[in-house]
This record gives sequence, C-alpha cells and structure tokens, in this order.
Amino acid sequence: MNSVSLGATVTTAGLTQVDRDKIYQWINELSSPETRENALLELSKKRESVTDLAPMLWHSCGTIAALLQEIVNIYPSINPPTLTAHQSNRVCNALALLQCVASHVETRSAFLAAHIPLFLYPFLHTVSKTRPFEYLRLTSLGVIGALVKTDEQEVINFLLTTEIIPLCLRIMESGSELSKTVATFILQKILLDDTGLAYICQTYERFSHVAMILGKMVLQLSKEPSARLLKHVVRCYLRLSDNSRAREALRQCLPDQLKDTTFAQVLKDDSTTKRWLAQLVKNLQEGQVTDPRGIPLPPQ
Repeated sequence: MNSVSLGATVTTAGLTQVDRDKIYQWINELSSPETRENALLELSKKRESVTDLAPMLWHSCGTIAALLQEIVNIYPSINPPTLTAHQSNRVCNALALLQCVASHVETRSAFLAAHIPLFLYPFLHTVSKTRPFEYLRLTSLGVIGALVKTDEQEVINFLLTTEIIPLCLRIMESGSELSKTVATFILQKILLDDTGLAYICQTYERFSHVAMILGKMVLQLSKEPSARLLKHVVRCYLRLSDNSRAREALRQCLPDQLKDTTFAQVLKDDSTTKRWLAQLVKNLQEGQVTDPRGIPLPPQ
C-alpha cells in the first residue's frame, strides 16, 4: 500500500482527474530518494492552485518525514557554510510545501504540535551572505510568516516558547532588505498579540534589545529608505507604545528621525504609516508631566 491511499477522500476543487492523479503520484514519489527531487519541484509549483494540498501532504504516509529528511540533509552544509545553489533550491522546495502545511487551517495545529518550525531554526542562525543562504533564510522566514499571518493565539503561544524573537532581531539588524521585512513582520505580529506584547515588555532586557534593533533600523532606513520596511518598523513602535512601561522608555529612546521630517518624502503616498507615526508621537506626548513653560519634566 503506498502513500496516498486516502487521497480520494480529500477534495481538490478545480482539478481534473488527470491533475489529481498527477498530484497523488508526486506525493507518492516523495517517499523515494530517486524520484523526490522532481516531485518536490512539481508539487511546490502547484501549492497555490491545489487548495487541499496541505492535508494531502500531512495525511499521506511518510511524506512529512521525507520533507524533514530534506531539511536535515543539508545541516552539514551550514557549518562550515558550503551550501550550493542546487542544494538551496531543493530544500527551499521542501520548505515551500511545509509553508503550505503551516498555512492551512486543518493542518496548522498538528504542524505546531509536532514542533516542526524548530527544524528551520538552524537556517535562521546562519550568517553567510551568499545567495543560497539568503534564499534559505528568506524561505524559512516565509514558513514562520505564514504561521503568524493567521493571527492564531496558539501560534504566538508556541513561538514564545522558542528563540524566534532573538533570531528575527538578528536578521532585522543584518539581513537583506527582503529578509529584514519578513523578520520585522513576524515581530510585529507577535507584538500585536497581547501575550506577545506582555512577553517582550516583561523585562527591561527584552524590551531594550527590541528597541535597540528598531533604533538601528531607523538609522539605516534614513540612509537607505524602504517604505515597506519602514511601515513594519513604525507599526512595531506604535504597538510598543500601548504598554505603559515601554511608553515611558520610548519617550527617552525614540529615534529623532521618527519625530522630524526625515521620512516625509518616503511616506508622502503612504497615509496609513503617516497615521501610525502621528499616533505614536501622540501616545508618547500624552500623560507627560510638564513644567509651566510646557517643557517635559524627567520622570521622578
């Protein structure tokens, strides 16, 4: 009996019988090292068009084990960093299928319960700037991004038990613009959750690490502007200002570039980020003690 014996019970809306048979064939071929590479490529191309690919992958025999084997197989190429473009493309096809499983409502909880995201963390630890490593990090971040995009409490609860925040902060500081954008989006989604905000503001060390990296990013963005990245950075600051202790600290450490006209040109067509920025400045001004001349007094 081979892998997709239960495939017929899964709805694959919009597929002809020939297409469906082909999907089943490729899923079966994942179990064999000889046919796996092509099957990974073909299935990763179809992941957008086959709405129930995730349950088909998750419930077929040996498929997730095969995808994890693809990931573990390249661990030796991480340190020392010898990853080739071919290796990177192949494992990223496997990661694309895992992202599909992470995104789907029927498979997400099981995906988290199996702690599968932890298999990706060694990739997020890498620092090599070569294209294969950058692609690997970006695709790995995409899997975590797909999880947080769902706004599910269980996702945030899971991530807070792992080292995802320091990993994202490191990429936010030194990754490519695209990787920085996805990493900042992940941090933003964690902050937008009440549990995540409380976690980051629970200790001065956690808050100060986040504030320091965000501050460095603002400085960098003032030299090399990116409207998309700036949007996520501003949203992170605005959310931090919802916490009273963080708000007090931000009054002292919010970068001047967010208070003056440094980003006026970058944001001229972005009404949402301009509104967030105005709200952030307002939040930090409210509740401040001032002397009769209107000068803010330092906190006692």
